[in-house]
Amino acid sequence: MRRKVCRFCAEKVRDIDFKQIQILRTFTTDTGKILSARITGNCASHQRQLTRCIKRARNLALLPYVSR
Repeated sequence: MRRKVCRFCAEKVRDIDFKQIQILRTFTTDTGKILSARITGNCASHQRQLTRCIKRARNLALLPYVSR
C-alpha cells in the first residue's frame, strides 16, 4: 500500500488555526472522535497541532464534544 501524505505538509501549512471549523471537522468522526494519524496520514507534529486545535475549539463551543 502507498503511504498517505500529510495534508498540511503538502500545502506547506505551518500553524493550524482553531477557528477553521471546516478543516477541523474533516478530522473528526460523526460521533465527534478525533481520527488517528494512522487513518488521516498526518505527520506527528501536525497531528499534535490538530488535536490541540480540536480540543480548543470544543472548549470554545465551536465544535461539539459529542454529536447525536
